[in-house]
Amino acid sequence: MDGNHTAVTEFILLGLTDDPVLRVILFMVILCIYLVTVFGNLSTILLIRLSSQLHHPMYFFLSHLAFADIGYSSSVTPNMLVNFLVETNTISYLGCSTQLGSAVYFGTSECFLLASMAYDRFVAICNPLLYSNKMSTQVYLQLLIVTYIGGCINASSFTISFCSLLFCGPNAVNHFFCDFAPLVELSCSDVSVPAVIPSFSAGSIIVVTVIVIAVSYICILITILKMPSTEGRHKAFSTCTSHLTAVTLFYGTITFIYVMPKSSYSTDQNKVVSVFYMVVIPMLNPLIYSLRNKEIKEALKRELGRKIFSK
Repeated sequence: MDGNHTAVTEFILLGLTDDPVLRVILFMVILCIYLVTVFGNLSTILLIRLSSQLHHPMYFFLSHLAFADIGYSSSVTPNMLVNFLVETNTISYLGCSTQLGSAVYFGTSECFLLASMAYDRFVAICNPLLYSNKMSTQVYLQLLIVTYIGGCINASSFTISFCSLLFCGPNAVNHFFCDFAPLVELSCSDVSVPAVIPSFSAGSIIVVTVIVIAVSYICILITILKMPSTEGRHKAFSTCTSHLTAVTLFYGTITFIYVMPKSSYSTDQNKVVSVFYMVVIPMLNPLIYSLRNKEIKEALKRELGRKIFSK
């Protein structure tokens, strides 16, 4: 072995399937999902920017969640689509490192944003009179800084650990993107430290953000149950349902992959779940928020009405 980082200069992504007919079907389906993802999330960002009624913290976080969803899906989906069209999909060592880092960065940002949104709902429902102080511009900008710094730290822990691994061959990654676990399996060096650091980093972030979300919603539930009017309870809970749905989908799937014991599911199951949380969920988030949120629906009607009547 020479003094270089690795003898392997590129990796082969095995993708989802070898069946040529299934590859064409999956290409069409995933291309449509990706286009809806980009259009839906860009529309969400644009609507929040244009509509003055949506200029408050909840929607500020939602616009950044839409941005994270575009980045998260874009880190893997374009390359995945190429994989369906070529016989052998190769990705360079640097490309693999970049893909891993960007996927972790946007995925981590999503965790922090979902936690920030849960805290925002907690303040709005449990301390409505103090909302303007507790969720001031300074506070939500600080939460956003924590979100993106947290994303950088976690992404760095994965990319540095990846770069510390030695690869002597084989170089076939049994996945549709450069995920960390299948890359570790290909390494010919000691993986004890490089494998533990990202697990600790990602695990800590998942645990902390889940605790913030759980505590926020327990307090919200207690406050809602104490409300005297049924209408008040319904209104308070309806503002949380879209966020709760997004949280359940996202954390449910990442828990399946990163928390469940590895022996209890196969690599193929892992790939299918990865498609769901990296490709499908970023498409579902804008649909969940636009279909279940009254303020967004009303803002959309106003902006569309303005465009129609201005012609």
